[in-house]
Formats: sequence, C-alpha cells, structure tokens
Amino acid sequence: MRAAFQGEPGAYSEAAVFEFFAQVDVSAVPCTSFELVFDAVNKGDCDYGVLPIENSLAGSIHQNYDLLLQNPLQVVGEHYLRVSHCLIARPGATMADIKTVMSHPQALAQCAGYLKSLPGVKIEPVYDTAGSVKIIRGQDDPSLAAIASLQAARIFGMQVLAEHIEDNQANFTRFLVVSKTPVHPVENSKTSIVFTLKNEPGSLYNAMREFAIRDIDLCKIESRPLVGTPWDYLFYIDLMGSTENQPVKDALSSLQQFAPMLRVLGSYPSKKPPGKMEQIS
Repeated sequence: MRAAFQGEPGAYSEAAVFEFFAQVDVSAVPCTSFELVFDAVNKGDCDYGVLPIENSLAGSIHQNYDLLLQNPLQVVGEHYLRVSHCLIARPGATMADIKTVMSHPQALAQCAGYLKSLPGVKIEPVYDTAGSVKIIRGQDDPSLAAIASLQAARIFGMQVLAEHIEDNQANFTRFLVVSKTPVHPVENSKTSIVFTLKNEPGSLYNAMREFAIRDIDLCKIESRPLVGTPWDYLFYIDLMGSTENQPVKDALSSLQQFAPMLRVLGSYPSKKPPGKMEQIS
C-alpha cells in the first residue's frame, strides 16, 4: 500500500503516514506540493493521501480546504500528530553563527516566540520543514539553520542546536486521510461537508439550526471565500456522526433544500483529539 504526503523524508506528514497506518505495511511517497498529493491519489499512483488540515497553534491550512473541494476524493480518516520542533544547523555550527532560519511557514508561525528571542536573525519560509534541512545540508554555510523534526536532522546528518522550540508544547496537527474509495462507519464517526448559502439574513442561522434541533455536535466550522463571487463564502463543517446515521441524513436532506451547493467530503472513524492529559509539560 502506498500513501502520498507533502514534503521530504523526515517531514511531519511522513510521521503521520506511519502513525496512521501503523498496523499495515505502507510505503510513504513524498510529493513536492499538496496538489501533487491529490494528483497521486486521483491517478491511482497511491492508495491514500495524508494532508495536514489544522494546527493547534497556527490554525487551519486553508490551501487544503480548497483542494478538498477541487478534487473528487473522499475523506476516510483523521490523525492527530504531536509536533515538536528542533533548531537544526550544519555540523560544527553554533548558536552564535546563526543568521537565517528557514522552514515551512506553519512551523515558523508555531515557533514565532522563540524566533523573536534570536536577535537579528532573518526568517525565510520554504516549501517544507524537512526540505529546509535538505537545503542547509546542500550549502556550506554555518549561518543557516532550519526548523524541523529530530528525525529530519538524523536523516540528513545535521546537528540539533535546540529541541522543543515550539511556543506551546501542546502543539498538535490534525491530518486528514483521503482516498478514491469511501468508508461507511456507523459508530464513533465524524463527517466533513462543504456548502454554500444565499447571502440573505438568517441563512447561516437556518443552516446551523438543522444540526442543533437534532442534537448533532458541530466540532469544526471554517469559512472560505467562494472564488469568482466576491463576498460569498463556502462553509466547511465537521460534525459528529455518519451519513449512515438517520439524524445526520435528515439534517443534510433539509440543508440541501436551501443550500445552493452541498457536498459530503466523507464520513470516517473519529479520533479523540488530544486533551490536557496528552499534553507534554
């Protein structure tokens, strides 16, 4: 079985692949962009794609919300990954040498407070956390550093200058797993949907009411601009329950009566989000 992820070997997305598919034999296939992860699954080159969708410190990965709508794949699973960042440099470099720190924009955001403590250091966003380590390995420059995982430092033979540099150690990324083939869970499940509404008073209230009157828990609501129609929006919702459950079926059927567009992105087994007991002190 093959699962695509965005980034280089050692990326957090690769770790999510191996954790989610821990009970099976899986090959993690690196892709240089999120679009190529979707392409690999659409073309049948990979069975699954594993994509970050939100981080507990830096928020949502909006590009992947947009790509979920643009592609005909189904969400079939979710996974929460504990993210711990390291400051990584070339062997022999010291903290005093560091003038530029590079990483994926999400990782830089998650370490913003730490980076402010490094006076005069330039911040440079790049395509991937592990990719930033690959970049500094390819340059004979001790002033360059990267933010990535301990595993990435090991893979590329680089030196760790500091560990656990994220601003809050309760740092988790939620990943979605996508596939061509849907799953149909009944118990302990979650469903992701996207819909549009007419721009008129009470429309969002009416949409939310369909779930409230049926005691359906909405655990995530995200709005995104509707491309081509300025000031209109798409609404992404994660709700507890499956399309196999009658209350969810009824809510979606009612919503469809007045939502110009409604698409079910998938029902899938729900994982318990990390709570205070799982946080690292």
